[in-house]
Amino acid sequence: MGHRLSNATASTHGNRYGPVMLEHEGSLEPSTKSLGVFCGSRAGNDSSVLLLANELGEALADAGVNLVYGGAGIGVMGAVADAVLAAGGHVIGVIPSRLFSHEVPHQNLSEHIEVTDMHARKRIMYNRSDAFCALPGGYGTLDELFEAATWTQLDLHSKPKPVALLDGGAPGSPGFWSHLEMFLDTTVAQGFVKSDNRSIVSRVETVAEVIALLDRT
Repeated sequence: MGHRLSNATASTHGNRYGPVMLEHEGSLEPSTKSLGVFCGSRAGNDSSVLLLANELGEALADAGVNLVYGGAGIGVMGAVADAVLAAGGHVIGVIPSRLFSHEVPHQNLSEHIEVTDMHARKRIMYNRSDAFCALPGGYGTLDELFEAATWTQLDLHSKPKPVALLDGGAPGSPGFWSHLEMFLDTTVAQGFVKSDNRSIVSRVETVAEVIALLDRT
């Protein structure tokens, strides 16, 4: 079993929306990149999603990139974590203790961080990640990807942190994220999102493109 950090001590230095500073941060080399992955605690109805999660996890381990995710051992979340661990990679899981009955915690993570609520979970995930990737998921996945993107838009992250939408399809092609892709274009066309900020969230076709995002952070 990996290192367990219960009820992580965090300070936002008076800014509840700012990056969390944790006592245990710095345990990894500063040069090590980390990808925050948002995805479902359910497996969904399309088996290709789990295959894509496995591909992403293997690629992260091969590239020496740490996985930061929600800490569950089930669904798409469990699949991507298992793939990283099986390939010898490092996985940081952050999970609120109140969700244990809904999102069964993974038992073999490199770092297991228990927090009190969803806000603390997201702050830690944002702070520990250099960029983000959203695999298919539900309300929680949408919440995380939009908040992470908003933090980049408002300069609340320590640096710009892009969000990649990954479903195995090319931009503009049918797929899980295609309707969201069109919605985001509509927010620009209707004047609610600046065109310069549209690129904060982008749909990519391959896992290699996700890894390449980290080279630009």
